[in-house]
Amino acid sequence: MREVDLSDRALRADPYPTYARLRTHAPVTVGKAPLFGKVWLVTRYDDVLYALKHPALSSDLNKRRHSTRGLARWAPGLLATLQETMVTTDDPDHRRLRDLVHVAFSPRRVEQMTRRIEEITGGLLDRAARKGRIDLIADVALPLPLTIISEMLGVPDDERLTFHAWSAGFLEIGAGGSPLKMITQIPNGIRLKRFFERLIARRRTDPQDDLISALVRAETNGDCLSEREVLSMIFLLLLAGHETTVNLIGSGMLALLEHPDQMQKLRERPSLIDAAVEELLRYCNPVEHGNVRLALEDLEMGGQRIPRGSVVLLLLASANRDEAVFDQPDRLDIERSPNRHLGFGFGAHYCLGAQLARIEGRIAIEQLVRRFPGMKLAVPRERLRWRDTVAVRGLERLPIDLQR
Repeated sequence: MREVDLSDRALRADPYPTYARLRTHAPVTVGKAPLFGKVWLVTRYDDVLYALKHPALSSDLNKRRHSTRGLARWAPGLLATLQETMVTTDDPDHRRLRDLVHVAFSPRRVEQMTRRIEEITGGLLDRAARKGRIDLIADVALPLPLTIISEMLGVPDDERLTFHAWSAGFLEIGAGGSPLKMITQIPNGIRLKRFFERLIARRRTDPQDDLISALVRAETNGDCLSEREVLSMIFLLLLAGHETTVNLIGSGMLALLEHPDQMQKLRERPSLIDAAVEELLRYCNPVEHGNVRLALEDLEMGGQRIPRGSVVLLLLASANRDEAVFDQPDRLDIERSPNRHLGFGFGAHYCLGAQLARIEGRIAIEQLVRRFPGMKLAVPRERLRWRDTVAVRGLERLPIDLQR
């Protein structure tokens, strides 16, 4: 098989046939990815699961040689902040950070947001109903998580619009886009960094009931987060609390529109919504691959020798369609059980935003299905375009006729 280029537009549009061929003929193989160049791709479920737990596959960016160092001269402070998050550290540093952040980003705090998520979703859908035809991404999937994370972080009301504008551009940096696109969005990242630094300083002297105040106060056994660690964690929460949700809602609704029998089943049996969200996470794969890993030693995997120093991408999207684990993996089945998907990764680096993404996705999809039984695609399927990002997979736009 020819070398797989993850940035290829045809692959972005429909990666699953290529992943199926790789699982059969070259389950661990060399490919190309933006920023990293040559990478090793791991495609089978069991190999991905094994790799997610392997101590010799490091998440520490400081041990990695790759082209983001070339970007550092454009924004050294910003790049240092993004490269020193909980996602890009190994134990014991990772465990220390996760224990501290758990105090602030607890399941209880996320659950408290449920009623607010319902209110915001209802308001967005009220406006959508008045329009009749909407872009589901711009009108619902994007503003919902941005509004929620703004409120969780305690962004002042009069600064929300500015924050949203900066955030929308910056999020391309964390989504695995092209180097050029990343460079063009660095100014937004720098503006956000300065904005958060001011907000952190404010919350140290005037704490509120928000996430930044909780991060500043977080303490475990006398340990607390440093100034840079608080800043890094805010950026991580912005990414973790946004990208997965946008793509889950957008791609999930497209999948349901393309499978009207499953849409109707969910409409008739709303109690299936939790199982439906899990299946949409497996089937649609809002996150294409886990955080990039570095081989700290020579490894044997899938019949291949991965040399020390290699960059390794664990293709969660391929693992979630592995026919050795999932019966008829290319079929959407909102009653699928068991469903041991790897949509949020596994183990120590399990996605911090998983619970929030599930709640937002569940509420948005349930309300859309219930309120708009006649909705349909407003353009032919072939006209839909997927974002040219690699780490995550989502639609640029999703035009919908609500037909109320």
